[in-house]
Amino acid sequence: MAQVNPYLTFNGDCEAAFLFYKSVFGGEFSYIGKFKDMPSEQTLPDGTGELIMHVSLPISKETILMGSDTSEAFGQQAAIAGTNFSVSINTESEAEAQKLFDGLSNGGKVTMPLEKTFWGAFFGMFIDKFGILWMVNYDYEQK
Repeated sequence: MAQVNPYLTFNGDCEAAFLFYKSVFGGEFSYIGKFKDMPSEQTLPDGTGELIMHVSLPISKETILMGSDTSEAFGQQAAIAGTNFSVSINTESEAEAQKLFDGLSNGGKVTMPLEKTFWGAFFGMFIDKFGILWMVNYDYEQK
């Protein structure tokens, strides 16, 4: 089956966001590159060289969290971060769910506390300090 990976677009704080995500998930970036590192004969617009062109952070055997910055200088701007999707994480234990929820929600806003639900899961939701919506889930009956 094809692998599906979330790709997050930021308006200049991609590096800060991914350093934060790395502090929670651990691991190493498989790639991180800035626009200034891109081979090009064209001059970059002022203030765009330090923006992230692409970053990849493996967070499990199956999933890579990816992202980049965009800029009005490139003719684009990200929509309001996190308003049109959520990143959903399914964990292998209640303890892992708690660790990721606590780490990723630090500095953000919890919209549903992590708790046992009527549908048989340990589940919670929050908006992280970068405006990204997250859902953390542990199913008690593993499939």
